[in-house]
Amino acid sequence: MSEAQFAPSALGTKEHWDAVYSRELKSFQEYGDEGEIWFGEGSMARVVRWLNAQRVPPTSSILDIGTGNGMLLVELAKSGYSNLTGIDYCTQAIELARSICEKEGVPQHVHLEVTDFLETFHPVQQFDICLDKGTYDAVSLDPSGAAEKRRQYIKSLCHALKPHGLFIITSCNWTRDELLIAFGEDFEIADELPTPTFNFGGHSGKSVTALVFKKKKSNL
Repeated sequence: MSEAQFAPSALGTKEHWDAVYSRELKSFQEYGDEGEIWFGEGSMARVVRWLNAQRVPPTSSILDIGTGNGMLLVELAKSGYSNLTGIDYCTQAIELARSICEKEGVPQHVHLEVTDFLETFHPVQQFDICLDKGTYDAVSLDPSGAAEKRRQYIKSLCHALKPHGLFIITSCNWTRDELLIAFGEDFEIADELPTPTFNFGGHSGKSVTALVFKKKKSNL
């Protein structure tokens, strides 16, 4: 999807996500339902498999930007990673994530914080790895100045990552080439994670893109 095709959407507002996670928290409390996993469980497995294949040390500091219900952090903790942080600007999302971490027996490995990545998140120390699974997509739909929000996102990302830190993004709104343009000034492509392809009218494509970026030396 090109930038010109984007239109303001409720999906880009905090009010929308407050309502979503209020419902999901209530559902978890009443029925034990952990809620929706963005892009499906396969999207989490791809990230975990890549980290394992790269032999990323289990003590590496990992930040999940817009963690939602925290299921990606749960999967990482179950895979042996022990220095995990999840942030979200929705109080109900963090409450849900905390409850799920308790249920899954991994709260000791996960730090959760209610904060806005673009405005109020000021980490004491930078992270080895930052993860994004749909948050940049939501920022891109914000009706109150999405272009500026995307620029602020990249600034916040540069501040959050250590020198040579890795950024793994999964997106359904942006193609590989569009993400390379958006992040190319501050990051270099390190890898592309395999995602399902589709065929239509004799052409093939992808509905989801997953890329690994490395912070450039000029932005250390």
